[in-house]
Amino acid sequence: MHRFYVSREQIKGNTIIINGRDVNHIRNVLRMKPGDGLVISDGQGKDYYCIIKCGCENEITAEICYTRDADYELTVRITLFQGLPKSDKMEMVIQKAVELGAYEIVPVMTARSVVRLSDEKKEEKKLLRWQAISESAAKQSGRGIIPGIHPVMSFKEAVDYAKKLDWAVIPYENAEGMKGTKELLEKIRECKTAGIIIGPEGGFEDYEVELARENGIPPISLGRRILRTETAGLALLSMLLLYLEE
Repeated sequence: MHRFYVSREQIKGNTIIINGRDVNHIRNVLRMKPGDGLVISDGQGKDYYCIIKCGCENEITAEICYTRDADYELTVRITLFQGLPKSDKMEMVIQKAVELGAYEIVPVMTARSVVRLSDEKKEEKKLLRWQAISESAAKQSGRGIIPGIHPVMSFKEAVDYAKKLDWAVIPYENAEGMKGTKELLEKIRECKTAGIIIGPEGGFEDYEVELARENGIPPISLGRRILRTETAGLALLSMLLLYLEE
């Protein structure tokens, strides 16, 4: 079934009101009609299996047939802290991280970040674009939630956020071999929240890795090869799926 997302305010008793750009998609792209079935998610882990009752140019009314908790989410809420990359790489990182199960994504300004979102209007426009990409990826991959995209954080702010999570690591090319990585990855099963801190092009400054270490966030290796910034986080998320998928 086709999946759509609504806010809790759009759910009224046994009916759900769909509005916005989804109306055009349902009516004119998918050409769905009254009686057709669809899945509507509240973006917070609950799915509503519905049939279309009626519609007009601006909204569509769907009747709830039954409800179930979404079972597509990982047992651990993973936050991806992504050092800001150049060009449109961030869009690809968000899309794929959402597909791989990330709970939320935090853009991070590090010492070697080339991109600088110093203009508030520019940053707000970027965040809206990134959140739309997250929603689209969540819809495509059948997620029960729409992962949130945070405003840009400094590296120190990211470390302060990550150290409060149950588990957090910082991939670093000078970290020791994969044995330590595997030992750390196994511990994630015991956690409810986790963080991955990824550097931008050019990697981290040594003092940034040391700051993370001082705050209980160990550096880990992702293998003998140096991965691009847009590859590293996705590689680690893929590794974690082996430990978290039932």
